[in-house]
Amino acid sequence: MPRRPSNRYRNLIADGRLETDASQLDVLKRLDALALQLDGYGPPAPANGLAWLFKRKPSDAMPHSVYIWGDVGRGKTLIMDLFHDAIAPRTKRRVHFHAFMQEVHRDIHAYRKDQDKGLIDADADPIASVARTIAGHANVLCLDEFQVKDITDAMILGRLFKALHKAGCVIVATSNIPPDELYRNGLNRNLFEPFIEFIKSRFEIIQLDGPSDYRLDKLSGEEVYFCPLGPGSLARLKLLWRKVTGHDDSAPGELEVQGRILPVPQTARGAAWFTFSDLCDKPLGAADYLAIADAYKVVFIEGVRELGEAQGNAARRFINLIDTLYDAHVRVVISADTPPQGIYRYADTPVEFARTVSRLTEMQSAQWWQQAPNAVAE
Repeated sequence: MPRRPSNRYRNLIADGRLETDASQLDVLKRLDALALQLDGYGPPAPANGLAWLFKRKPSDAMPHSVYIWGDVGRGKTLIMDLFHDAIAPRTKRRVHFHAFMQEVHRDIHAYRKDQDKGLIDADADPIASVARTIAGHANVLCLDEFQVKDITDAMILGRLFKALHKAGCVIVATSNIPPDELYRNGLNRNLFEPFIEFIKSRFEIIQLDGPSDYRLDKLSGEEVYFCPLGPGSLARLKLLWRKVTGHDDSAPGELEVQGRILPVPQTARGAAWFTFSDLCDKPLGAADYLAIADAYKVVFIEGVRELGEAQGNAARRFINLIDTLYDAHVRVVISADTPPQGIYRYADTPVEFARTVSRLTEMQSAQWWQQAPNAVAE
């Protein structure tokens, strides 16, 4: 009999390593059923008379893929890990969606180069071939942090996932976003919408609607403002990044703001890492800061420096940034030259900067980190 993901979850609770969460347990019980269906499941037999090599009979039904979505920090990755560990260790793979798509683009590019060299039929479909290779190595594919922001991803996902499904690959994906909201406001989104319908028709859609962001709860009461700048403050910033994101890995991202692209140096699991220079030395405005506040629950700001009298523009951008993050109840983690009151001492913005100092002080409190998002704005 296959192991049940929910049993491992209960064991972790009994050991005191987790607290019971009814919504997580409900999702795991549904994944128990999928684990049972996958026991003995194999890919469809190829059309070459070699069906006897495969466990799966032609009459066996392919299990439904699963799309689990919910807010950041609700435990989706934990659930993914428990499911992946529970199913039989034959051909399964767990990978971050961003890394997976990088591999797909690399393999498609290599396939096309071989076509150009005449090594492969020029009329063959590179996406279908790459999908067959993926399915040949993993008939259960676990994709963590599924999101679509890049048009090059958006334009191939439909064909890729249909080809994976045809090859018998069962997909379990986690996302912060419901299917209908994927690639929202993206370029040529109408061409992406059939993929959304494919997800809704071929995947079981499960919402994880828990009450707590467990990673942020762990940080309440931690120091989140480090000064002065130096190796020590940077090391502590990186330590909190690991606690918030669950790992050291991160990927650059981007936000579309009024028809232009705002680069995000590092992103992972609802958090973003910027330098002070990224945010305040460049000509950013309210729309940029609003986009950041809308996209991320935690913002790391590295290297806030003490500003001289001639750096009033940077000071005003910093004021606007902190006001925007405060109003959206975004959590911030900062390394700085000086405590908040020493960042800017000049008279052109005395009232506004006094407000910034007050807000930065409040944003360091345990109460701020424990409050629900947007509680202040409401």
